[in-house]
Amino acid sequence: VQLQASGGGLVRPGGSLKLSCAASTRIYTIGWFREAPGQDREWLSCFKFRDNSTYYNDDFKGRFSVSGDRARITVDLRIHTLKPEDTAKYYCAADSGGCASDWRIYQYWGQGAQVTVSS
Repeated sequence: VQLQASGGGLVRPGGSLKLSCAASTRIYTIGWFREAPGQDREWLSCFKFRDNSTYYNDDFKGRFSVSGDRARITVDLRIHTLKPEDTAKYYCAADSGGCASDWRIYQYWGQGAQVTVSS
């Protein structure tokens, strides 16, 4: 399974951004994580293609939303009201099992998309 993340860039505080993750083959779950320099990798959300269910880290619920397209095997992560502390590299990861918040469970990883929030 290969994952391709896209949509990162430089955004002003208060703005919005959409990140997309495309999988090369059908997969059960795609999760989103982020990692800022010197910080642990954080789980943000995940999407299960089987039933279109979504799960969120409570710390990010509200400003983050995820949606998936089973036909295109893509999952989008939308981030609203961006803050400088959202600056990080955002990764999508895929797994053949259910949604998990532990990044070590995921088998496949995309290359990451840098998001920088700055005025």
